[in-house]
Amino acid sequence: MFLKLLEKHIKTGILHLHLPGIDYTFGTSGTEAHWHFNDLAVLGRIARDWEFELGKTYVEGAWHAGSSGLHALLEILRSNFAVKDSGFGLRTLSRLLQQFNRITSSYRNVSHHYDVPEPVFRRFLDQEMFYSCAYFPEPGISLAAAQQAKARHIASKLLIKPGDHILDIGCGWGSMVFYLAAHFDCEVTGITLSREQLAVARREQERRGLKNVRFELADYREHQGSYDRIVSIGMFEHVGRPFHHTYFRRVCELLKQEGVALIHTIGRAGPPGVTNRWIREYIFPGGSTPALSELATAVESTGMRPTDMEVWRLHYAQTLQHWFQRFQQSRHDIAELMQEEFCRMWEFYLAVCEAAFRYSDLVVYQLQLSKQHGPVPITRNYLYQ
Repeated sequence: MFLKLLEKHIKTGILHLHLPGIDYTFGTSGTEAHWHFNDLAVLGRIARDWEFELGKTYVEGAWHAGSSGLHALLEILRSNFAVKDSGFGLRTLSRLLQQFNRITSSYRNVSHHYDVPEPVFRRFLDQEMFYSCAYFPEPGISLAAAQQAKARHIASKLLIKPGDHILDIGCGWGSMVFYLAAHFDCEVTGITLSREQLAVARREQERRGLKNVRFELADYREHQGSYDRIVSIGMFEHVGRPFHHTYFRRVCELLKQEGVALIHTIGRAGPPGVTNRWIREYIFPGGSTPALSELATAVESTGMRPTDMEVWRLHYAQTLQHWFQRFQQSRHDIAELMQEEFCRMWEFYLAVCEAAFRYSDLVVYQLQLSKQHGPVPITRNYLYQ
C-alpha cells in the first residue's frame, strides 16, 4: 500500500526509498532525496496517519534522510502530498476542543514549550533572543540583521510618541521590550506565561540597567492597565479559536482611545483548519494558526478598525532555515543538555515548519488596529522614510 501511494503521488522530485534488502526510486526529475528505514512495520504506521506518525517515528529514530538531508525529503513529501482540510463538521468540533485555552490551560501549554531551559534557545536564536518571524528586506542578510529589521518595521507601525506606555502581550525573553525601551522615550510593560522567560527577562533588565521596563507573569485576560500602544508578536497562535473574540476585546479594553495596536501572528492563507496533531502534541499544545477570515471576524466584534494589514510570505521559511542551521551547529551541546530524542524532535519541528511555510499555505499576518482615524497616517509612506 505504501509503495503504491508513493508511486502514484511522487511526480515532483526524485525519492530513493531504502528498505531492508531492497531499494526503490520514485519520480524522474527535480530535488533528490533519500529515505532510509530499518523496519517495514514503520511504513504501515506512516501510511495510516502520515501527518502524525511521520514526526513520531522520526523522533523514535525509526527512519532517517541520509546524506540528502531532512529538508530535501520534506520538500518532496510536501510538494506531492497536499494537506486537505475542509474545516467543517467533526474536524471543526475537534479544533475547538483542542484550542479551548482557559487561563490555567494556557499557563500549562506555554510551559510545555517555553519553559525549556533558556540555554537551548540561546544556542540557535540571535543574540537578542527574538523567537518569531524575522524580516528580510534584502537577500543575504544575517539572522540578527533580519530580526532588527523586523523590530524596526513593527516599531514604525506603532507610531510611538515620547512618554507613551506600551504593552507587549507575550513578550518572551523581552526582545521587543528591550528594543523599544532602547530606541524610544517610552515605558514598556511585558507580560508572559512562562516563568523561565520571566526570570531571564528580569535578569537581562537588571544587567542593562533599564528603569523604564517592567515584566509580569500574567495572562492577557488577567492583566489590567491602560496603554498608548499594544504590540503582540507570535502570541496570538496560542490564543485558540474559542477565544479569538475575547483576545481582541481585551486588546480594545487595554488600548487608550487614541492608541495603536500591532498584532503579528502566523496564519493560514486558506480557509480555517485543524492544527497538525504532531505539532499539537509534541510542540505547541493548544496552538492554532488562524485564517484571515477568523481574524477579521474577531476584530469586527470589538469596534476597533483595521488601519493596515501586511502579509509576509517566505520570511518565516528563511527564519526557520537560519534556526535549523544554528541548531545543528550546536546539536552536540544541546544533546548533552537535553538528550538525543529532544534533538530529533526539535530538528523535525524546525524542518517541517520551514517546509510548511515554503510549500503550504502558512504566512504571517500583521494587523495594525486603532479606535479612530487620527493616530495613523492615511498613506504608508511613514513606514519607509
